[in-house]
Amino acid sequence: MRRVSIFGSTGSIGENTIDLLMRQGGADAFDVVALTGGRNIQRLADQAKALRADIAVTCYPECYDALKQALAGTQIEVAAGADAIADAAARPADWVMSAIVGAAGLVPGLKALEQGTTLALANKESLVTAGPLLMATAKQHGATVLPVDSEHSAVFQALVGEDMAAVERVIITASGGAFRDWPIKDLADATLEQASSHPNWDMGQRITIDSASMFNKALEVIEVKEFFGVHPDQIEVLVHPESLIHALVGFCDGALMAHLGAPDMRHAIGYALNWPRREKLPVERLDLAKIGQLNFRTPDGARYPALHLAWDVMKTGGLAGAAFNAAKERALDGFIAGEIGFLQMADVVEATLDALSGDAGLTNASINLDNVLQIDHLARQRAEQAIRSQSR
Repeated sequence: MRRVSIFGSTGSIGENTIDLLMRQGGADAFDVVALTGGRNIQRLADQAKALRADIAVTCYPECYDALKQALAGTQIEVAAGADAIADAAARPADWVMSAIVGAAGLVPGLKALEQGTTLALANKESLVTAGPLLMATAKQHGATVLPVDSEHSAVFQALVGEDMAAVERVIITASGGAFRDWPIKDLADATLEQASSHPNWDMGQRITIDSASMFNKALEVIEVKEFFGVHPDQIEVLVHPESLIHALVGFCDGALMAHLGAPDMRHAIGYALNWPRREKLPVERLDLAKIGQLNFRTPDGARYPALHLAWDVMKTGGLAGAAFNAAKERALDGFIAGEIGFLQMADVVEATLDALSGDAGLTNASINLDNVLQIDHLARQRAEQAIRSQSR
């Protein structure tokens, strides 16, 4: 029986992962080691009971008593806090879903890899902040990293049996988010509610807003570089409103391999869960004749300033990815809290990178966990200063 853990089980990716586990036999087919979540305590408890998990962990210490009460009368262990999540990740498992949002997913992912597991990586921030460290840890411990972002899963699948030396370019697509057809002059007044509505995908609020700003795609561009080892000049982004082609790989003979599928994260999750096999999945089958046409356009740099920042980060190298992600997370917090406007998020991130470039050793410091955490902390402080400046 395969041992599995899900970090971020109450989020969108976690819920879809559990849906697939239940469809494939649930607790009778899988030995569920650990489930972790946030403040949705009742849902976390219900999941742990349904899958008969060994341990359930909330990242919020103040929620410990509520989780303990919700699981009273069961044999399920209860814990809370970041250290408890890291300890849960160190428990041996054959397959681990890393779906914690943000830089908080890095340490549990590294702990899981140290056990030699297969890590299904939905936490894009791990690669953005510490890609070389993550991949080196996997190699050192004989672990496997499988991409779960729909774009990177698509690239991974298109490369099966191919020689990376024959790859000319990697194209990832973007829906364009909630504001893809808005007049640019109106973006400054975009509200939180408007930014939190995605035209194609059913996702959590933070990633939906990141899609609208294209910060999500900026992170994914950096992910492509770190996971597949391609040069930044080989990476392209296309706005594809239908969200049916998730990525394309171009080869030296002019061929393009495209991955098509309905906008349903169970495609990528299911591929990672069952890899290297394919299993039947409960997802829509495309009717291409009914779809009729697919549309593409080059992303507008004025509408999506986050994209050019991604290439700046890749050019800088070193710890720039960690600084970029931390600043992005704090800027997003600022927008959600009403401290800054929609367009000001990119201004905050750019100001943070500019402020750090001269005194933080972004290109010189080695990429180890201590340095990543240090630059993460410093970047959040600088982003806070930038937010205050923008708010004046």
